[in-house]
Amino acid sequence: MVFEAMLEGWARQQRGGRRLQQKTINDRARVVCRFNSFAEAYPWTWSAAAMDEWTTYLIAELHRAESTIRAYQTAIRLFCDYITSPYYQWPQECELRFGTHPVQICHEWNTAAHLVDYEGEAARRPMTREEIQYFLDYADAQVERAIRLGRKGALAAYRDATVFKVIYGWGLRCSECARLDLADWYRNAKAPELGRFGSLHVRWGKRTRGSPPKRRTVLSVMPWAVESVDDYVSNIRPRYTKAPAAVLWPTERGGRLQVRDIEDRFAAYRDALGLDGDLVPHCLRHSYVTHQIEDGADPAFVQRQVGHQYASTTALYTGVSGDFMNTMMRTVLDRALRGGQ
Repeated sequence: MVFEAMLEGWARQQRGGRRLQQKTINDRARVVCRFNSFAEAYPWTWSAAAMDEWTTYLIAELHRAESTIRAYQTAIRLFCDYITSPYYQWPQECELRFGTHPVQICHEWNTAAHLVDYEGEAARRPMTREEIQYFLDYADAQVERAIRLGRKGALAAYRDATVFKVIYGWGLRCSECARLDLADWYRNAKAPELGRFGSLHVRWGKRTRGSPPKRRTVLSVMPWAVESVDDYVSNIRPRYTKAPAAVLWPTERGGRLQVRDIEDRFAAYRDALGLDGDLVPHCLRHSYVTHQIEDGADPAFVQRQVGHQYASTTALYTGVSGDFMNTMMRTVLDRALRGGQ
């Protein structure tokens, strides 16, 4: 069938020419198939009007997020680019078989533009210092509670409490933290007091445009977080005897802690404390950026630490407090007043 052949050819183009991951290719193919079913027409008869109707359906009935809709539209646009390209001869093949040819149905005027780097929910925000202290204290208390009651799970609770401290202490994404190994910690000659935890090599940073995971080195700037990791690695990690030697965050069954596990534990603690339901582990990363800026760190340094390509992205993650803004206002105002004297 022509449609299946188009999908197969598109998959080869993405896999061979663009070196995309198979998961990305499969996800895009599923989007194209969904649109094909919705339009009740094959690609050589698709129209911009059908794209408009599908977008309306995604918004009004399925309530998809803006970023999801844009991703769907991007998949359709890329597929149309492929089947309308003269290099792959699908226009000629369709004209010969069906008397018509495919056209591009995604345009600037009927698709969502990607105008910002962060497209998460507007309700997502950095956690305050008080919220983070409250949250981490509660996580530590769950270890003591499990030990006091003689229940299983004390090791896991200790591990997860340390996970949250690392996400915040080094400004990591959940996926980056989950895939850490013991060997990813390094000494920093400029900070010998931090021992073997002076810097952290992140090997599984966010991919962009089909590239491999981005790597970066994050310098340790929170001594209390270093102490927590040191204690976990020295006293708790060795008790996971079934786990592979390299894994930093193992499970009791010998596997590796997954992102979903981190998200579920965070949600359980958040709800138990009655914190804002919109808070997720990624908010700890936002908090790292915000608090570093508040504490006077150079924005360029923070940008490198969290692996943002553009300074504008770091700015989007920042939500400085009123006290910080007032301090900066006072500094600028005093400077201006001195200049006028």
